[in-house]
Amino acid sequence: MLRIVSAAALSLTASIATAATHPYSIDDQVRFDRVSSPQLAPDGESLVYQLRETDFDADKGLNSLWTLSLANGKATPQRITPASLGAHDAQWAPDGSAVYFLAAKDGSQQLWRVVPGEDAETLSELPVDIGSFLIAPDGKQLALLIDVFADCTNLACTAARIKSADEDPVSGVMYQRIFVRHWDTWEDGRNTQLFSATLKDDGLGEPVALSSTLDADITEPAFSPDSRTLAFSARLKQGEPWSTNFDIYTVAVDGSAAPSNHTAMNQAWDAGPLYSPDGKTLYYRAMKRPGFEADRYGIVALDLDKGSTREIGATWDRSAGALQVSPDGKTLYTTADDLGQHRLFAIGVASQRVSALSKDGSVGNFDVGTGQIVLTMDNLDSPAQVYRISGSGKPKPITKLNAERLADIEFGDYEQFSFKGWNDDEVHGYVVKPAGYKKGRKYPVAFIIHGGPQGSMGNHFHYRWNPQTYAGAGFAVVFIDFHGSTGYGQAFTDAISRDWGGKPLADLQKGWAYALQEYSFLDGDKACALGASYGGYMINWIAGQWPDAFRCLVNHDGVFDARSMYYSTEELWFPEWENGGPYYEKPDAYERFNPATRVERWKTPMMVIQGGLDYRVPLEQGLSAFTALQRQNIPSQFLYYPDENHWVLKPHNSVQWHRAVEAWIKRWTGE
Repeated sequence: MLRIVSAAALSLTASIATAATHPYSIDDQVRFDRVSSPQLAPDGESLVYQLRETDFDADKGLNSLWTLSLANGKATPQRITPASLGAHDAQWAPDGSAVYFLAAKDGSQQLWRVVPGEDAETLSELPVDIGSFLIAPDGKQLALLIDVFADCTNLACTAARIKSADEDPVSGVMYQRIFVRHWDTWEDGRNTQLFSATLKDDGLGEPVALSSTLDADITEPAFSPDSRTLAFSARLKQGEPWSTNFDIYTVAVDGSAAPSNHTAMNQAWDAGPLYSPDGKTLYYRAMKRPGFEADRYGIVALDLDKGSTREIGATWDRSAGALQVSPDGKTLYTTADDLGQHRLFAIGVASQRVSALSKDGSVGNFDVGTGQIVLTMDNLDSPAQVYRISGSGKPKPITKLNAERLADIEFGDYEQFSFKGWNDDEVHGYVVKPAGYKKGRKYPVAFIIHGGPQGSMGNHFHYRWNPQTYAGAGFAVVFIDFHGSTGYGQAFTDAISRDWGGKPLADLQKGWAYALQEYSFLDGDKACALGASYGGYMINWIAGQWPDAFRCLVNHDGVFDARSMYYSTEELWFPEWENGGPYYEKPDAYERFNPATRVERWKTPMMVIQGGLDYRVPLEQGLSAFTALQRQNIPSQFLYYPDENHWVLKPHNSVQWHRAVEAWIKRWTGE
């Protein structure tokens, strides 16, 4: 059986602290500074990154930009924008003279520029928000993504219509098609469209619409090396809720012609266009099965002259994340889930050789320069730091964020294990010891079930489902990457579709039995299971299929009734793929693993948590589960967040969530 044990001596925490003073808790978690989006300066001698600090009293996060010299090994990070400004989406000017970013200006999100060491200045005063932007390689053009009404011929028209709707005493909205709402927002008829604008020293030129002929939302723009063409990804609105057919388009930056579709033959998802340095090849990621959002992303190279395509790394059985290319064009870089880690990989364009550049932990954002890479990386006992890879070396941390806070915290040691799951397939999991662990004692257990379901819970410092918060509260933690999880090959991921309550439940049962046998400190008589999204579904399923396993259950935004879920969720491609078609065509498939049909077997105390703005798993799913519990006099609680979506994001709500969940599982485990 596989075991990978955390090496505390190698962790940042151990390098800072010689003695912990308190176990990790949610009070620590909500106050950590969070780093993201490191970007190398064009000369490679410095970088800029985004830092989210928490104003707990104001119940919000504050974003600022920082630079760090790489030429001076003793340099310390320097703040270049105040936290009050809320700067984000930073990009270097191609000549390295300044950093561009987005921030609010008079209530609207606009483009700003800052020269490190000087005050930031606004460059745009558009009548509507800039959603995102991209600077052309020549530094003379910008690509802008802006939400506009399709029948408006200018941005002022969109702004006027928004203002009119806000002031209109009539509140009824007429819809002609779905989506009527998506994720946590009701649609208002606007599309995210692509614009170009001239970048001047004193501001922006008038934006030019580039994608108005497409009834679609535009994403992921990428400039060609000569700055004359933009590639992007888009999915047409018609049939949007049941389609994953994103395509890759190109369009002239001057708007002289309509966009051209390069992937019309592929009815599945095409994403993330990226030009080669010589401009002859367009790389992108492509799925092969229409309607399946968790299909493997392969890497495709499109020869722009010949129109021919080939797959890069076709035998690599992992799903590629966002792509970057080396300055010499010889190597592609991407991240992927891999055996309970989320690693950075290098792929030879010619050789097809795939090499892992990081080992244990989870890589977040990264940026590639000449002879070096900067990246963020975290693991189960350390929040993200910025790392640097020089040449062919290993990642080395170059920041010590949260150093003072980490010096006072004790984390639980963790270990990865593997066992024989469904059909004797190898399945992986983790166990985390409680903080302050003492040999010979038994500890109550939090058994966490991840969402997705095509996801992974591994060596990652999570800000919503962090095992260390339970370890800090005195619990041991166990979690399993059951069939359907990512990072173990596409066949393993595919195994959950049409079988939500089958193979995954078998893995959870076998993994729990294995952990109890192998780790004597786990008290199997004092354990609670908890999960969100698919994990919440599985909690509902366990309540009817495995009712004697746990002292209590926690279901966050979990599916209760497969039938009502199908007719009320927004992204229909998901239940249709997972069940083989629409409910009205495949009712037996939906009912086969429908928790609502097993309610008479429920008896385990359950806490139900639900976000009012969750349109992925709508409110009625949580209310229905709570009704089923209450009507049968099963001890239960319902925690409702009217202002949260599928996740709990506000700092005060997060603290309340964790304290309520911890109190619930302590109540039923007798701790």
